[in-house]
Amino acid sequence: MAVTEEAKPRIVVVGAGPAGIRAAEALVGGGLVPIVIDEGERAGGQIYRRPPQGFMRPPEALYGSEAAKAIALHRTFDSLAAAGRLVHHSRSSVIAIADGRLQVIGDAGARWISYDKLILATGAMDRVMPVPGWESAGVYGLGAMQIALKAQGAALGRRIVLAGSGPLLTLLAVQLLKAGGQVAAILDTASMRQQLRGFSGLAARPLFALRGLMMRRSLGRLYHAGVRLDRIEADGRGPAAVLWRDEAGRSQRTPCDAVGLGWHLRAETRLADLAGCDFAYDETWRQWLPQADAMGRAGGGVYLAGDGLRIVGADGAEVAGRLAAVACLQDLGLPAPDIASERRRLARLNRFARGVAEAFPWPAEAAAGLPDQTVVCRCEGVTAGELRKTVEFGGGEVNRVKSLGRAGMGRCQGRYCELAAAEIVADSAGHACAAAAGRMRGQAPVRPAPISALIQDAATGG
Repeated sequence: MAVTEEAKPRIVVVGAGPAGIRAAEALVGGGLVPIVIDEGERAGGQIYRRPPQGFMRPPEALYGSEAAKAIALHRTFDSLAAAGRLVHHSRSSVIAIADGRLQVIGDAGARWISYDKLILATGAMDRVMPVPGWESAGVYGLGAMQIALKAQGAALGRRIVLAGSGPLLTLLAVQLLKAGGQVAAILDTASMRQQLRGFSGLAARPLFALRGLMMRRSLGRLYHAGVRLDRIEADGRGPAAVLWRDEAGRSQRTPCDAVGLGWHLRAETRLADLAGCDFAYDETWRQWLPQADAMGRAGGGVYLAGDGLRIVGADGAEVAGRLAAVACLQDLGLPAPDIASERRRLARLNRFARGVAEAFPWPAEAAAGLPDQTVVCRCEGVTAGELRKTVEFGGGEVNRVKSLGRAGMGRCQGRYCELAAAEIVADSAGHACAAAAGRMRGQAPVRPAPISALIQDAATGG
C-alpha cells in the first residue's frame, strides 16, 4: 500500500547552510518533503552567505577557491525549493522547542510547527574573548565583518585591526585586502610553536592546510603570532588603537578605527539544549558540546549535523548533513543509500578539525586573568571583578553566577561571554578546569522575540 503525502512523517531541518542543504537533499532523495527553517533570506548559511539580488561582485570574489562549492549548494537547494520538493521558511528563527513542536518567528509572525523527526544544523558563531575596551562601538566579531563584506561588499572600518586566532583570522584579512580594505595588523595570540602542535591533525588535509599557509604568507609583515592583547583604546567615535605585546614582550600600539575579534568558532548549541540533548565538556574546544553517535543521532527523534555538533568546517558539514538525514531515513524504515565512505571521510575531517583546535587554542589563562575592570558580559555590562565578587558569595557554578550577577542574561544569552565567564568563575573558585564550573543552561526564547509572539501564545493557549 502506497504511503500518501499526508501520512508521510514530518521532518524539519533547522538551518540552510552546508549541513542543512545536504540533509534536505538526502531526505528528498528518500521520498520525503522536508521543512527547512532558516534565518537567512536565501540558503547558504554563514560560510556561503549570499548577497542581495543584483549584487555585482561575482561568486569567485565572494567565496574565493570555494566558489564552485557555494554555487553547487545554492543551485541544489533552489532547484528543490522551486520544484516544491521541500518547504522553505526563510527569514525565520526557532526560539523554543517543546512537546514535538518548534516555536518559529518570522515575517509572518509567530507560529508553532510540529515535527516527527528534527535535524538541527545550527552551525557555529564567533568564539570571542573579552579584551579591555571591547565594549566600544566599532569592535566586531570576525564573522560580522565577513558577513558585511559578503552581503554588502562593505569593510567595517577604514583602518582595521584583526585580532584573535584561527583560520578565519587569516581568511578575513586576505578577503578584506583583496576587496581593497586597509588592514593595519593581524594579531594572533597563538604562537608559531603552538600552531605546530596541531600538525598531525592538519596533515589529514594537506592541500587545504597548504592553502592556508599560502594565505598566511601573502599577509607578510602584517601578521604577528604569539601576541598578548592588552587593551583597545577608544574615544567617543570608537576604537583609536590596539595596545598589544609581541612575542618578545615588547609593547606595541597600532592605530585603527575598527577592530575585529575572534578565536576560531564555537558550536551553536542552544536549540540542542532545548531539545533535551545530553552534553559533555570537550577539553580541546573548551566548550560543553551536545552528544550524538557517528551518524548524528542524539536521541528522542533529534539529529545533529555540522558545526552545531562539532566544528568540522563546510566540507565536514556537508557530509554530516547527509549522514544525519540517512540516519533519519534508516530510523523511519525508508530506503537509504550506503554511506560507509562518507563516514570514513567525516572521520578524516574530524581529525583535521581537532588539529585546527590544537593549533589555535582558546586562550584560557588570558580569559581567567582578565583585569577586574574588563567588561565580560557586554549585554548586561558585567565586569570580571563583579563576576569574581559573585563567586565569593554565590559559589563557583556559572548558573548561580548568572542568576546572582546577570552575566549571560542579555540578548545573546551568554553566547559571547559564557566561555570567558566560565574560566573566570573556575579560576576564582579554585577549580582545576572550567568544566567544574558547569555550563549555562539554555532557555527559551533563544533569540530576542517580540512581546506579540508571547501574547499570541497566551491568547491561543500555545
